[in-house]
Amino acid sequence: MSLPLFLACLWAILGTVTALLPVRRQMIPGSVLLLVAPILLIWLSVAHGWWIGGLAVAAFLSMFRRPLGYLIARARGQRPELPR
Repeated sequence: MSLPLFLACLWAILGTVTALLPVRRQMIPGSVLLLVAPILLIWLSVAHGWWIGGLAVAAFLSMFRRPLGYLIARARGQRPELPR
């Protein structure tokens, strides 16, 4: 198993563990995972091809659909409410 593939699997496991945390405790680890994701996705795409990268992007968007929706709403100037 290549290093980028191993790290992508580890990232997915850490994302799942982060999702099990209470919502207020998800902010810091979730933000770190969100920042690391583009680097990992590009590395994975370069190492294994665009179709593996596309599958990884689909998995990323599936796992982070709500945080990305929140960031898009904030970018549009809306004030979405954070869960308590």
